[in-house]
Amino acid sequence: MDALLKTGGTPTPTCRARDSTIGTSPMEYVTRWRMLLAGDRLENTSDSVSAISLSLGYESESAFSTAFKRVMGTSPRQYARRPTPAPDGRAASLNGSSQAQPDAFAGQG
Repeated sequence: MDALLKTGGTPTPTCRARDSTIGTSPMEYVTRWRMLLAGDRLENTSDSVSAISLSLGYESESAFSTAFKRVMGTSPRQYARRPTPAPDGRAASLNGSSQAQPDAFAGQG
């Protein structure tokens, strides 16, 4: 779609229909998907933020961190340090109590 816009074209009806179906532009969808992949790696591996950002196609850790915070609502380092959710979908805090974790797909229609 970016190439089409650069040449002065307009999105096709198919593009507009897809955007209304998934609720976001293709670029927003891909960015969100990349951030969800990053979140999974931050939770489940010991990979560095720098390694994750490079593996997802970002040329700088700064650009990745900015995008991650915009999409996920917190910095990658804070995300990696948050408590791991228990099987019931709640995260155990340091004092043993539980609190609900935000749904990564909340607000997506």
